[in-house]
This record gives sequence, C-alpha cells and structure tokens, in this order.
Amino acid sequence: MKYQFNWSVLWSGQTGGWLLQGLLVTLEISVLAWVLAVALGLLSGALRTVPFRLLRALATCYVEFFRNVPLLVWMFFWYFGVPPLLPEGMRNWLLDHGAEFWAAMFALGVYHGARFSEVIRSGIQAIPRTQFEAAQAMGFSTWQAYRLVILPVALRLIVPPGTSESLNLLKNSSVALTISVAELTFQTRQIETYTAKAIEALTAGTLIYLALCLSIATIMSRVERKFAIPGLIVRVG
Repeated sequence: MKYQFNWSVLWSGQTGGWLLQGLLVTLEISVLAWVLAVALGLLSGALRTVPFRLLRALATCYVEFFRNVPLLVWMFFWYFGVPPLLPEGMRNWLLDHGAEFWAAMFALGVYHGARFSEVIRSGIQAIPRTQFEAAQAMGFSTWQAYRLVILPVALRLIVPPGTSESLNLLKNSSVALTISVAELTFQTRQIETYTAKAIEALTAGTLIYLALCLSIATIMSRVERKFAIPGLIVRVG
C-alpha cells in the first residue's frame, strides 16, 4: 500500500499543543540539568587539578563512576531507587510535583557533570603552569588563584568542547521518555500513536531538535570568537 502523507496532523487538533508542550519541557529539563552539570563540572574539574591528593581522589571517583554508568540505568536509579529512601514528606512533595521530571533532571545533571568535569580539567591543564605560579607569587592562595586567574581563562578555552557537551545533554534529554517525562520525543511518540503518522511526527521532532542544536551551536560559535585568547585559541580558517 502507498503511504499517504498528511502533514496537517502536526497542527490540527491537540497535536500542535503537544509538540509545543514537549518543546517547553525539553528546554526546561535541559536548562536545569545544564546548570547542575556545569556547577558539578567546575567543582570536580578544578579539584582534579589541585595539589591536594584527597580532593583529587574524591573528584576522580565521582568522574569515573558516573562517566562509566549508562545514563538510562542512572535515570532509572533516580526514579525508582531514590524516592523510597527519602523522608515521607519529601517523597509526597515529589509525587505531587512531577517526580519523574526531577529524577530525569538530576540524572542528566549528575551524569553530564562528570563529563563536563573532564572538559574543565582539560581547559585548566591547557593553561601554562607559570600563570598559577605567578598568582602564588603575588600572594594568592590556591582558592584565590583558581577563582581569579585559572578558571576564568579555562572557561574561555573550553567553549568548543563545552558546546559539544551541552548539545549532547540536550539530545540526551530524550531518554527521559523512558520514565514518562512528557518531553519532545515523548510527545512525538504520542502523536504517532494517536494519528498513525509516524513519518510526520518523527520528522517534526527531528527538525525541532536540529533547529535547537544549530541555534545553540551558532550562538556558541560567536561566543568562541568573541572570547578567544590570542596564542591559546587558534581558529582554523
């Protein structure tokens, strides 16, 4: 039988609202998870380069554990394993305020925090050691040297790999459909189920993800050019 395309299913009835709702949930969960991931990445990435062995060991354990555990397993852990361990009041609050959303957000944030940590670490190690030594010669403590000298430079160096990791986080938010988070992929599957138009629904989801990722990549490319450090960042072309 010849397949009959019907692109109007994407905006007729409830389907258009489903796509918009899925897009908003995807953006919300991705932004919150990104903030958590960057915070954890900054902390653990910096700790992996400090001269204190215990702090380096703790940061390394965090990175190696979460970098080598599948995201889906970690998401199931947060959704099925963590709530029974929480106090009853907190558990009831989560059940009333979208436990699946918060489980997915924390899973994404912690998982990608370990990956951001490696990005931050590589940025710090790309900085000449003399900058840290100069900061110490000026009387800065290790904390002050990292906060005022090392991390500001490292953040400018890691824009390209940081952008790639941010895009991976956005795309991995689709895994949240496995715990019933009504994000974009969940909604495209719902449209396909109700309309039996898989090509139209999945094409719409693909194009929305593509538009989001290209927009972020374009913005971050401009940020990279603006904050490039001559001699440390060399652009091709």
